[in-house]
Amino acid sequence: MKEKVILVTGASSGIGKETAIQLINEGHIVYTAARRVKNMEALDALGGFPLQMDITKDEDIQNVVNTIIEKHQKIDVLVNNAGYAIYGAIEDTTIEDARRQFEVNIFGLGRLTQLVLPYMRKQQSGKIINISSMGGKMYTPLGSWYHATKHALEGWSDCLRLEVAQFGIDVVIIQPGAIQTEFGDVMTKPLMERSGNTAYSKLAKAIEKSTIDTYNKTGGGSPSSVISNLISKAIKARKPKTRYVAGKYAKPMMFIRKYFGDRIFDKLIMSQVK
Repeated sequence: MKEKVILVTGASSGIGKETAIQLINEGHIVYTAARRVKNMEALDALGGFPLQMDITKDEDIQNVVNTIIEKHQKIDVLVNNAGYAIYGAIEDTTIEDARRQFEVNIFGLGRLTQLVLPYMRKQQSGKIINISSMGGKMYTPLGSWYHATKHALEGWSDCLRLEVAQFGIDVVIIQPGAIQTEFGDVMTKPLMERSGNTAYSKLAKAIEKSTIDTYNKTGGGSPSSVISNLISKAIKARKPKTRYVAGKYAKPMMFIRKYFGDRIFDKLIMSQVK
């Protein structure tokens, strides 16, 4: 496969880091962006090009794009992976925290995509790969703002796909299930700070236990390589699918949500957090 210039965001850990490693090893020119540059030192050693970027800061986003364009005059693939999840009852979560969730998971991603698109249009080719979640097609209690951003990303990506197809640009959505990353650790502490001592404390403690069981125990989630392999597959494909699904629980949970209706799905979800 022809060498491509690729930008992967959120590459300091988890899916982003694993994806960067795989794409570097496949012979691509891989730029990685994250706030924690030190955590990308291993990627530098492998031959990647780590760049500091806070996805909520427009100056950082512009600097990353300009750096790549000045060196290569193009970006062939953008992997929009940067993101995180806030959990807590809607009543207990500040609007400021909710806004930041959208700033990172939607608006920062959107701004970066806006800056990359003119170069893809110019070369009449490119791939934008958006890392969504099975959470973009289903829901869990106390995850309202996170699920809202992933549902938004799904619709946003569909619209973008229709808009840019005329320029030879593909838009791909990746929907991971439970993956063994930092997700669980990052989620549970703020969850308990928000809702651990409120009217929703019983539910919060049940969600905390379920999350720990899923993400911190051996076999609780799929390895990040399951998703990096999908991303690589989408990049290699002449006509990639619009959506790829992989990871523990993703396919069965999304199937039940789609075909069995709200009431059955509600009962299933709540049975897991008692």
